[in-house]
Amino acid sequence: MCGPAGSGKSTVARRLEEGGMARLSFDQEAWRRSIRSMPLPTDLHQEIEAELRTRLSRLVTTGVDVVLDFSFWSRREREKWRSLVRSLGVEPETIYLDTPRATVLERVAARRTDQPDAYQLEPELAASYFDHFEPPSADEGPLTVIS
Repeated sequence: MCGPAGSGKSTVARRLEEGGMARLSFDQEAWRRSIRSMPLPTDLHQEIEAELRTRLSRLVTTGVDVVLDFSFWSRREREKWRSLVRSLGVEPETIYLDTPRATVLERVAARRTDQPDAYQLEPELAASYFDHFEPPSADEGPLTVIS
């Protein structure tokens, strides 16, 4: 999954999970650790990332299809995770949620904070996340765009 906060990634990822894929999520892992605000401190982000990379490797090597419910806001970040799964013999597909800015900001503002994927963000931070998001391109590998 790929898209800024509020683009609909978790909604689509949960549907894929219902269809049999394993879903890995930074937000869900932070929630499990009783973190209720974003962004994550750097050390905690790194700890969760290491755990998710290990879980992803285990799942992929046992033949389980996985959806990564992450923002993947930069090409560099996407490539880091692509390299991991490619080293395991899998060509990853990016599913990009191309959601209009106004919709994203409305969704983030309307979020309830009692669910594991529903972190509220200050309006300025949500706007900054959207404005600095690097959309994926086809030259990064297989790409599906959902508008």
